[in-house]
Amino acid sequence: MSATKPFLNVAVGVLINATGEVLLAQRPRDKSWPDWWEFPGGKIETGETALAALGRELKEELGIQITTVSPWVCYDYEYPKTRVRLAFFLVTAWDGEPKGIEGQQGVRWFKAEDAATLDKLLPASIAPLRWLSELSALYAISPAWHPESDPEELSQYVAQAIQRGVRLFQFRQPQWPTGTACPKLKRLFEHMLALCHAQGAKLLINSVHPKAWWAAADGVQLRAADAILLEERPLAESKLLGVSCHHLGDILNARRLAADFMLLGHVQASSSHPNESPMGWRKFAELAAQASRPVYAIGGLSPADLEVAQAHHAHGIAAISAFKLSQ
Repeated sequence: MSATKPFLNVAVGVLINATGEVLLAQRPRDKSWPDWWEFPGGKIETGETALAALGRELKEELGIQITTVSPWVCYDYEYPKTRVRLAFFLVTAWDGEPKGIEGQQGVRWFKAEDAATLDKLLPASIAPLRWLSELSALYAISPAWHPESDPEELSQYVAQAIQRGVRLFQFRQPQWPTGTACPKLKRLFEHMLALCHAQGAKLLINSVHPKAWWAAADGVQLRAADAILLEERPLAESKLLGVSCHHLGDILNARRLAADFMLLGHVQASSSHPNESPMGWRKFAELAAQASRPVYAIGGLSPADLEVAQAHHAHGIAAISAFKLSQ
């Protein structure tokens, strides 16, 4: 970022209604970027916390009092004349009916994917809208399958996870008996991909599997050890790139690769890491706040932990065991 431009700290509210739509408002015509659509919010005053600024700004701009809010993503953006650090919050409950009371030309609810196509969309709002439209709060990582497993079990697994709200899956089979690149495993991946697409969900592939398979997937989940070997982002921007992280060095590396999101953990005691100490929620929040993009909490978690996770800067939770097929 240029050090010569004015720098502003800004609190931003992502209001989400009961149907999953987000609220955008058009900027007043007497301000810069007149009539451009943006998330509501405003400047954090000296001595004011980001949360206090958000509450004040939403009351002044929309006439509402926020009642349920969680910290989401904080990232920097450089405009032609200013630099801004945007502290985004997810706001899911409030008192009052949002309406423009500061000269906004429009205040409307949008599906995130529709809002992303607006002609006059404030540039700093583009990335958050993509995150909201493509990253569900629940991220299911495939449990261990075996060559003799019934293919119908995979169909049931995907369908059950979809019913629980999952829209993002990861194909990961590091312990496959005949290796992570065998033809039968590739056919299983292709079958899971078709199942996910039939349900409107996305499937990422773990980097333990051959790079030749990556193009077919909706994106890639890089292991931390694989990510550190890369010099640049390995995928087009149209694909999702996730990076698994365990400490600040991994997070900084994921940012260098322009990852779209991160997995961070393990947060709690986990059967997949029985001999490692969990980081806990306090450390998770400290690290997630430095990610500059959405972070999934992982490690000993289930959908029941989502509210706690989001209170600690998580976009959502990722899990293996929690989404295993119920018998």
